[in-house]
Amino acid sequence: LFFCISVKAAETNDPLESINRPIYSFNIALDNALLKPTAKAYHKVVPGLVQTGVGNFFGNIKDVSTLINNVLQFKFKDASTDLARVAFNTTIGLGGVLDVATGMGLQKNSEDFGQTLGAWGVPSGPYLVLPLFGPGSFRDSPASFVPLNAWGYVDHVPTRNVGYGAKLINDRTQLFEYETIVTGDDYIFVRDAYIGLRQQAVNDGVVDETFRESDF
Repeated sequence: LFFCISVKAAETNDPLESINRPIYSFNIALDNALLKPTAKAYHKVVPGLVQTGVGNFFGNIKDVSTLINNVLQFKFKDASTDLARVAFNTTIGLGGVLDVATGMGLQKNSEDFGQTLGAWGVPSGPYLVLPLFGPGSFRDSPASFVPLNAWGYVDHVPTRNVGYGAKLINDRTQLFEYETIVTGDDYIFVRDAYIGLRQQAVNDGVVDETFRESDF
């Protein structure tokens, strides 16, 4: 059973729909032509343990960004958990390839700079779809370019780019299981899911009355 936070149509902030829709269609076409087939081949050929290791490795790097954002939001208890996760996964977990921290009961958090801005009271603004980067908002899309990702500081450019490519493909494989649950107008479905889930993330799991939980 899957759940999605969906947005009431009357409350949807999408004044740029006439611009967003063509960009969304472009992104879908590019995904269907290039990224999706590559991800399918990767998922079929690469052993599951390797895929998990890749996900764990970049998840450990993401924990560093989460740590910074938790500090910026004054969530020091969560930040201490993030620090412990990074310490144990980087050492005992062989650079993050093994997620030993979760097995130790250290909860994985997820915070980004868009959530930090939201916690500071910055409104999300209108829904925005960017070419290649996908769904976002006037707050979250620019925030995603703030250089808090530790992988971006790898000096060796070929290694850095290969890493970005591996993460992109590995992340794309995680979406396969959700593709069959998209119903109706897929643009509206993705938009409402994104807005609702982002609001939930900013509110630390507390769903605003503007949103409702529905199953599909």
